[in-house]
Amino acid sequence: MNTRTHWVDYAKALGIILVVYGHVMRGLFNGGVALPEHLYRLSDSIVYSFHMPLFFFLSGLFFYASLIKRGGVKLTLNKLDTIIYPYLLWSILQGSVEVVMSNYTNGNLTGAEVVQLWQPRAQFWFLYALFFVFAVSAFALSLASEKYTPWFFLFACCLYLAEPLLPEVQTLLFIANYWVYFVFGIVFTQYKLGHYLADNRALLLAVLSFVACQYLFHGYLGKSYADRGYESLILACLSLVFVVSLSMAITKIPSRLLAWIGASSMAIYLMHILVGSGIRVALSQFLGIDNVLVHILAGCLMGVFLPLLALKMIDRLNIPYIFAAPLSHWLGLAYNAVFQRMRH
Repeated sequence: MNTRTHWVDYAKALGIILVVYGHVMRGLFNGGVALPEHLYRLSDSIVYSFHMPLFFFLSGLFFYASLIKRGGVKLTLNKLDTIIYPYLLWSILQGSVEVVMSNYTNGNLTGAEVVQLWQPRAQFWFLYALFFVFAVSAFALSLASEKYTPWFFLFACCLYLAEPLLPEVQTLLFIANYWVYFVFGIVFTQYKLGHYLADNRALLLAVLSFVACQYLFHGYLGKSYADRGYESLILACLSLVFVVSLSMAITKIPSRLLAWIGASSMAIYLMHILVGSGIRVALSQFLGIDNVLVHILAGCLMGVFLPLLALKMIDRLNIPYIFAAPLSHWLGLAYNAVFQRMRH
């Protein structure tokens, strides 16, 4: 990745660290570990106000280039490999472990719930939602030229605000809540908005905006991340601008560790719940450690670095099909064969 886009790995790293932190804290709170409740709920709401919108935004950055290169159908088929396949595989793997370990954890998952893959659970909802966001974007933007993307962004904003009026269809609600950030990423790249965020003055302004908006939203308005509306949309978008500006600033003092974490964010995302839960069980059930700081530090550090170690071992042993599959290649050949036959 060249220097113009190297900041994306840093943004992914910051995002996945926040994901791990958020899940570790929720696991501790739901597991009965003593936490200052007000501080926990505030930090949880701040993190959840933007960390998942960040990943939809980052996924949208290079979407249009991929759409032009592959076309809508091939791009969507490719996402069967890189999104749907890991969603199915890891939902079953993690769910099976949760069923076996249910006596030691917070959950009471059953085998029947594990195989209900049409209903995403745990952290895997993101992959489920991302696939449909990709599919909708591929369909919609295949029918319109690039100059119409700002109008798509405006429509996505309206859809976000109209979410309370929509029918209770899970896929539709996912699209309504997160498509706007994906299209924001497309617009961000199209209009080269990163050019305005790369200097120290922009970073200072982004930091001040982030702090002020988080204070106004949580302190003055007394809202939480679950309170959807124009305020939460503005808060999330300004928070994304802050993360982008911060990530660009980090490129001036490059960090191989952060770049590695960012490049491996999918593996960390898929494995960190199993690791975090295992660490919590080991500390509390087997070692009798209830110190909150020990749990937080161990859960976050191990939640990031044990998946990195596992990824290293998987690469070294050349184990295939752990995080992606070659399904799109075969489906693409079949699609081309059918299409050619129809033409003749």
